[in-house]
Order: sequence, then structure tokens, then C-alpha cells
Amino acid sequence: MLDLKHELKLDKTRDEKARMNFVSGLRAHVLNDMAGGMRAVWDAEVEPAFRRSRGRRPKDGPEVHAALKPNECFKFYSSLRVTTQDLVWQSVFPALERNRGALKEKAARLSRSSQSRSSKVRGTLALRPDFKVPRSVSALDVHLMAGNYDGEYEEGDLAAGSLYDNGLAVFSFGLMGQNLDDIGQSIAGFIKLKFPQLKPAKILDLGCTIGHNTGSWKDHFPAAEVHGIDVAAPCLRYAHARAQAQDRELHFHQMDAESLDFPDASFDVVFSSMFLHEVPRKGIERILAEAHRVLKPGGLMLHMELPPNSQLSPYDAFYLDWDGAYNNEPFYKPFRDLKPEDICRRAGFAPEKYLQFVIPSVGWYGEKVWREAAERPPSVDSDKTGRLTDGILWYCFGAFK
Repeated sequence: MLDLKHELKLDKTRDEKARMNFVSGLRAHVLNDMAGGMRAVWDAEVEPAFRRSRGRRPKDGPEVHAALKPNECFKFYSSLRVTTQDLVWQSVFPALERNRGALKEKAARLSRSSQSRSSKVRGTLALRPDFKVPRSVSALDVHLMAGNYDGEYEEGDLAAGSLYDNGLAVFSFGLMGQNLDDIGQSIAGFIKLKFPQLKPAKILDLGCTIGHNTGSWKDHFPAAEVHGIDVAAPCLRYAHARAQAQDRELHFHQMDAESLDFPDASFDVVFSSMFLHEVPRKGIERILAEAHRVLKPGGLMLHMELPPNSQLSPYDAFYLDWDGAYNNEPFYKPFRDLKPEDICRRAGFAPEKYLQFVIPSVGWYGEKVWREAAERPPSVDSDKTGRLTDGILWYCFGAFK
């Protein structure tokens, strides 16, 4: 497991580090070795049996799921994957509980010193005491994270942000990089290369959580004013302190992406990462319409997400939809059943302005492959696209206004 590279990282005992490393390694085994074994069982046994009984191949992910459900390999894989998902958070709890007081003190000190290291104000945090968190967030422990993003148990609580930060480090077993920002670094860097004429003055990150990918846009476009919004106050408090610890000037707001508190035509880039699949279907349409509203003419909307089922083989569609059935993510599959080009068009974007990319992870492949990907994009229908596995590729879609 990677040790986080900022001042808010938890002080861990040897036992706590060993527990986190074990869980991280177990997840890597499940999502690489066991997933490969399950695919081999599908190819050699389950899919041929399906063809014999039906006289055809499976037409979609749900048919693959139904055929695999009775299989012992699938049962073992799913059972261990759910267990490791729960263990991700359980492995963080002891260190987090011991560090809660120190965490708040560090965050307060970073906030007080925000102007002492520089004559320039280094970012802001705007919370709304009367803000009502949507039930799609408050009523769920998404991906089994206890208390979800918005859980608050004391004044000024930011434990949920720390739980997410440290849990994601365990969860991703190194694939997100030392700052957990491989998605942001890969996509922002690729976009800068692909569209050199794009010189954004203002950038907005929707559903930013702890700002781990928000800061990547500041890194690649240092002259831009970068904002992140989320509904969860504990994560935003943590995001602000995390940005301060990394000397990044970022602006965080408690706000619902379905109803943005920004003027029309006020941003050059509107971005999100792994956000839309956690939103009810009707909310997705409103979010894209709001993105269109706040974008300047010629601005870019871009969403890093899981690839749509319409562009995947039935087996790969099933594999990515696993979380919707077993990981407490009820909006996951309904989102992936949408066609991105259709929802962009309904939000007001011209069909000819639609775009999508499969972007190689900068942490895995390095920047040298971006130019090739810009000229000859990798296939969406790949067992590397959107999957936490060796050689991961990030999928994103969007449009210019």
C-alpha cells in the first residue's frame, strides 16, 4: 500500500500498516488473478454451456451474470471481493480513531497558516450550514464505506475525508499513484496535449470528494482558477486542508451539481471523475444541463467514468456491472446503460461536438503513450478500460460547447 504524500496522512503503527498492506494485496489478487480465473472458467465452461442450451451467445451483461451466478468460481470470487471491500475500511478505522484529534488540529493549523507562507491567498472553503444533503447520498453507505461521504459525528468533523483518502489508497493497491490522482493527472495532461489551443482561465470539478483529482488540473494549468464542489462537508473540510498541505490554491464549495451556484458561461472546463455513476438517472440529465449552462462558448465538458455497456462485450459489461449488484451502488448500472452521446445531446451539446477518449494511465504507461493515444485511441472494449487491473486505461466522454 502506498503511504500518502501529504501532512494529513495518518500516523500508523506497524500492525496497522501490515493490515492495510495485506488487504491491499488481497484486493490486487482478487481483481487480477481471481478475475482472470473467472474469465477462463467462463470461456471454457459456462459460455459453451450457455450456447448449447440457447443456441446462441449471451446478448448482454445480465445474461452473462445469470449464467455465472450458480458457478462456484463466481460465488467464491464475489464473496471474497465483498469481504475485501469491507476490509478496506476496517483496516483504516483503528489508525483513524487514534488520529482524529490530531487530524483536526493539523487541518486547523493549515487553515490558519494559509496566508503566512505566501502573500497570495492559497485557496478557500465555503460550507453552507443550512445545506441539505441529497438522500441519494445520505441514505446510502456507498461502496460499503461506513457513514458514507457525509457522515458527521462532531463539530468540524473531517474523518469521512480521511477514511476515503486512506481507504482509497488501500482499495487501489498503487494504481492511483502516491497522491491518488492518477485519473486527474492522466486526463488533464492528455487534454493539454490533445488540445493545445485550450487555455482555461476557470476550471470546475464536480463531485470532487477530497479534491485528489481537482489539484491535477491546477498542476497542468497553473494559471487557471480551479474550483471543486461536493455535497459532503467532512470531505470538503479535508479537501481544503489537503490542498493547503500540498501548497495548492484550490477553491472548494458545498454545492449540488444538479443546481450550481455559478453564473452562466463562467467556466472553460467542467470535469468530473467517477461521479455520475453515483447519481440517480434523472439527476444525471440535470447535471449535464448545468454543465452546459456554466460553460463558456467553446468550453469543454469532460467526465471520467466507467465505459458504457453499449460499447462493451457482454462479458466485460457484466464484469463492470458487478458493483451495482454487490457493492451497494444502486445507480451504477442504470448510468452505464445510458449512451453518453445521447445524454450530452439532451443536455444541449451539438452531436458533432461530442468526444470520448480512452487514456492510458500516466502512472502505469508514462506520458510517452499519450501522443499515440491522441492519434490512435485504444479500444473502449478492452479488459483494461475502467477496471482496476494492471495496465489500466481511463475512459472519459464529453463535448465542446
